[in-house]
Amino acid sequence: MSDSSPARPVVIDVWCELQCPDCRTALDDVRALRARYGDRVELRLRHFPLEKHKHSFAAAQAAEEAMEQGEGWPYVEAVLGKVEELDRAGEPYLVEVARELGLDAEEFDTALVDGRHILIVDADQAEGKAIGVTGTPTYVVDGERLDGGKSQEGLRERVEEITDRLLGDS
Repeated sequence: MSDSSPARPVVIDVWCELQCPDCRTALDDVRALRARYGDRVELRLRHFPLEKHKHSFAAAQAAEEAMEQGEGWPYVEAVLGKVEELDRAGEPYLVEVARELGLDAEEFDTALVDGRHILIVDADQAEGKAIGVTGTPTYVVDGERLDGGKSQEGLRERVEEITDRLLGDS
C-alpha cells in the first residue's frame, strides 16, 4: 500500500441535540467548516439528547432516518431552525419537516413508532458520556473534546486550528 492515496478526511464529530438553541447557533460554525474544508473533513452528527428536552430523543431518531434517506444535515438544519416549533408541537413536527423537505414522511412516522434508530442514539449517548460530553454542542476533533455547551466563544477557531494541523495546512 503506497502513501500516494488521497489523505482520509479529518473526522469532526459534532455532538448535537435537536431541541437545543445552542446547537442552532453552532450551525453557522458547521456551515463555515463545510465551506472552508469541503470534502477534506467529514462532519459526523453524533446524538446527545438531554433529558430536560422531552422531544430530543425522538428528534435524534428522526435525524437518523433523514440520514438514511440521504438528507441528514438539511433535516438537522431545518429542525434546529425552528427549535420553538419542536418545543410546541413535538413529534408531529418532526414528520412535518420531513414532508417539507420532500422525504418519505410516512417512513419517518413508522421509524419513530418502531424505534429502529433507538440503538444508534443510545450508543451515541453512551459514548458521549464515556468521553465526557456533558452538553451540546460539543466537538471532538482527533480525540480532543471542545465543549460548546458552556460557551461557543472561539470554538470554531479551535476546531480550525486542530483541523489545519491535521491536514498539514498550518
